Amino acid sequence: MFELYLDSADLERIARFNECLPLAGITTNPSILAAAGIGVNQFLSEASKILGDNARFHVQVVSADIDGMLAEARKLHDLPYDIVVKVPTTETGLAAMKRIKTDNIPFLATAIYSVQQGFLAALCGADYLAPYVNRIDNLGMDGIGVVADLQSLLERQGMTSKILAASFKSTRQALAIMQCGAAAVTLPLDVAERMLSHPAVQPAVDCFGADWRAAFGDKLSHES
Repeated sequence: MFELYLDSADLERIARFNECLPLAGITTNPSILAAAGIGVNQFLSEASKILGDNARFHVQVVSADIDGMLAEARKLHDLPYDIVVKVPTTETGLAAMKRIKTDNIPFLATAIYSVQQGFLAALCGADYLAPYVNRIDNLGMDGIGVVADLQSLLERQGMTSKILAASFKSTRQALAIMQCGAAAVTLPLDVAERMLSHPAVQPAVDCFGADWRAAFGDKLSHES
């Protein structure tokens, strides 16, 4: 089943979107949490109250060496939440992924910019792969194409890693990723908001209301 995440630590807006979207959970990274001025423990406590016990949280390690990443992954895994540990897809990160896998800790390979990078992380046992769609575009490459090619390669090789695409600047990018078969996306709040709205919707709704009131006054549908 497709998984929809928000890429944010803004608790107020997470609560707003949770009212109308079937969120699987939240993705974070060190920059998002630092900008919000909230630590992992406080954020998870508050966000789980909003989203409920079934929410999944993707939390990134900040250690720079293999042993540190492994130790941090274990500590995150021990927290009383459904946590997927995010590990950067570097040489050091790939080495840490192999060790994290032996501990049966769910993990996401993040900061993916190429098909081969994602495929190597999948070979290391990543549960999720996070290609950065818009950041790839900004480097003059094709972010949507990278995701489509990686998805095709995973399917051809019968691999179980799920693509959780990140880094979006437009609804077009997000929809294209969904169409190519990715298992999940994480949306920044501005893109999620644009997906919920269209300039033609409210005028149509207003017209329905005006026509109804002209014919039936203040009666509700079941009273007419």
